[in-house]
Amino acid sequence: MRIAVFRKAHFNAAHRLHNPKWSEEKNKAVFGLCSNPHYHGHNYELEVKVTGEIDPETGFLINLDILKKLIKEHVEDRYDHKNLNIEVEEFKTLNPTAENICYMIWQNLRPHLNEKYGLAVRLYETPRNFVEYPA
Repeated sequence: MRIAVFRKAHFNAAHRLHNPKWSEEKNKAVFGLCSNPHYHGHNYELEVKVTGEIDPETGFLINLDILKKLIKEHVEDRYDHKNLNIEVEEFKTLNPTAENICYMIWQNLRPHLNEKYGLAVRLYETPRNFVEYPA
């Protein structure tokens, strides 16, 4: 029997959406207020979904305490209260859109989970705007 478990997490971070190859006018036209050169912040809400088979010995799909620690170490400690463009290595060259942040969270978690598990990440940038990987 396949089942899914979810773990929610939260982090606050600042970013600027900006393409350095474009003029300030084009960046403002495409990214609007999100292209503010002084940055802006979000209270990100995260849902991590792990899928797989229930272990008959424990009754767990995965120990949620282990998942909690992985999210803390590889997401919250990495992104919380950071300027993503300046302080997080991958976003020095990758535009920190919600899509790219979500994908990088998945990339940061995937190597630390047994490959028998499916993994999906949903990231809420605002209560009404969210992304999910894989789609």
